[in-house]
Amino acid sequence: MERREFLAVLGGAVLALPRTAAAQATGKTYRLGTLSAALPMSDTTPLGKALIKSLSELGYVVGQNLTIDARGAAGDAAKIPSLLQELKASHVDALVVAGYPAAVAAKSIGIPTVGAVGLGDPVETKLIQSLSHPGGNITGISDVATTLSTKRLSLLKEMSPRLQKVAMLWNKDDLGMTLRYETSAKVARSIGVTVQALGVREPDDFNEAFTVMKDDPPDAILMVADALTTLNRKRVFEFAATRRLPAIYEYDFYVRDGGLMSYGPDLAESFQRAAALVDRIFKGANPADLPFEQPTRYLFVVNLKTAKAADLEMPPTLLALADEVIE
Repeated sequence: MERREFLAVLGGAVLALPRTAAAQATGKTYRLGTLSAALPMSDTTPLGKALIKSLSELGYVVGQNLTIDARGAAGDAAKIPSLLQELKASHVDALVVAGYPAAVAAKSIGIPTVGAVGLGDPVETKLIQSLSHPGGNITGISDVATTLSTKRLSLLKEMSPRLQKVAMLWNKDDLGMTLRYETSAKVARSIGVTVQALGVREPDDFNEAFTVMKDDPPDAILMVADALTTLNRKRVFEFAATRRLPAIYEYDFYVRDGGLMSYGPDLAESFQRAAALVDRIFKGANPADLPFEQPTRYLFVVNLKTAKAADLEMPPTLLALADEVIE
């Protein structure tokens, strides 16, 4: 075979390689850092599993051409700066973060960063310049709080047609989630629903929130997701069940853990898109030039077992709307 023919055949063979083999053909092992204000995004947590699976679909295999350095602040935002310094010292090629506190801290450290979930409105919080041109070291996934709040409240109304007052739990120390709460509260008031504002800052504050709801019972609960509320989610599940209160959460893993219902972005899709942004950064792209993306798939998930245990009747019309019913 002549040299020209050999090179043509070789080039075609490389193009025909599966994505995994093509990624491994570079011979480089990429180092990815992950940081969550809650638990580390590892292969034992919902977010970590979603990230690792999405990266594997792009040809990045942990232990072969990818290493992951996963850190989590366990709800203590004061730990985030030191965790970031550790990641910087380990020379990660890129960073994936969950939650606004981790994202805003990463902004000042210079590591190319992808915000995968829980960032809130990145323009309103001044995390980035614009969705189309972030302009710094951070890109990622964002969603529209007003649209989501409207849908969540409509689902609560479907569950409880006489809904007049909704308790809203959120972390007052998280700017991204405070703005999301304010959006949710504005939507509620616009449809004639009174808001019982229950901002928390630490685990003990949940006891006070529960006391307020016992003394002045709401008709339902809407909880805004962040590290603090996530780590204390089962306390909220138990309170809601004991008081027979319909409650809605932002992500489906809450419902799989025992929450009543959720409406929010499909995390599998969000992490697929976050992984695609990581892939582009590994290949030399600058986060400043990578537009923020928005989810296209949203899931309504219901836990019928939780409803029955709390003696809550789930209307058939509501069940018909569900993308998934956990029994």
